[in-house]
Amino acid sequence: MPPRTPLPPYRRLPLLVTSDGDLLDELLRLAAAGGTEVELAADPAAARARWAPAPLVLIGADQAAACLRARLPRRARTVLVGRSGELDPGTELAELIGAEHVATLPAAEPWLVDRFAECVAGPAGPGQGRVVAVLGGRGGAGASVLAGGLAVSAARSRLRTLLVDADPLGGGLDLVLGWEQLDGLRWPELAGTDGRVDPPSLIRALPSRGDLVVLSWDRGDLRHLPAEAMAATVDAGRRGRDLVVLDLPRHLDDAAVVALQAADRALLVVPAELRAAAAAARVAAVAAPHCVDLSVIVRGPAPGRLRAAEVSRALGLPLAGTLRPEPGLCRGLERGEAPGASGKGPLAVLCQRIVDELVGSSAAGAA
Repeated sequence: MPPRTPLPPYRRLPLLVTSDGDLLDELLRLAAAGGTEVELAADPAAARARWAPAPLVLIGADQAAACLRARLPRRARTVLVGRSGELDPGTELAELIGAEHVATLPAAEPWLVDRFAECVAGPAGPGQGRVVAVLGGRGGAGASVLAGGLAVSAARSRLRTLLVDADPLGGGLDLVLGWEQLDGLRWPELAGTDGRVDPPSLIRALPSRGDLVVLSWDRGDLRHLPAEAMAATVDAGRRGRDLVVLDLPRHLDDAAVVALQAADRALLVVPAELRAAAAAARVAAVAAPHCVDLSVIVRGPAPGRLRAAEVSRALGLPLAGTLRPEPGLCRGLERGEAPGASGKGPLAVLCQRIVDELVGSSAAGAA
């Protein structure tokens, strides 16, 4: 198939959560002074789908109590904003809703203009990595192997890469990579985070080899993964890595939804089988509302000679690529060899192309 055109930088906009018309006018004026457009949400319900991906969230004093009741995930770069006298005691309320700062107008106007200006470069700018999510169309589709292959390919191209295992019922991405013996932080130790994660500290604490670091599960009791922990992790990865690869479960919990909303691109892996395509249609229907870019990877063999283009049309999704059978890959995984580590074979070739599309071939080859 012809190569896909590299993605243009996807510019995420600051999110304003307020139904106060006067406050909104003031914030729009400040955003214009900072050189950026914004997204608007009158209440937490309207804000939820855009909450995690936004580079900056401003919560008006009129919506602070509603945001608290809505239990939106804690996230970095959230500001509680209002006029003098509206935010007393603002620091206590800010702590409850997870806001890092309290901005009181008009005194905070210059500071807010600077915060808006910081958003102009968007996530593709300096220090802001790309995020790609991978989902399986059915159990055993090969999503974890593709996620591992993407991360390995990116690291082989000298991109600083974070691989995140967001599937608590999966076998563990550390096993996919053959890293189960490496020391480092796993999800259970990070699950209690309150939304504030220092990127360098996180990266240093995770299992790593070269430019690749992995956040996976341990072999202990299964624990619930809070959406706040996922939001903090993805945000830290975007700020501290060139590429973040997310391996998501088919049944999206709150943490997976947050991760999917933060992704620049999502890939749905579907075996070339009729029942797999039918199952994938259900996954796509649930995932699509949370994605800015969802496409399908079709994996062979095709027992009934179902073509990749037919799967793509049936799902109503663009075809991002195909994977031919690769018997040596399964044998390598059993021996603890990371997928795509050799740089050869269908998986490695596909993963390298996707990585180049995400970050640009020039960045992928940079020292």
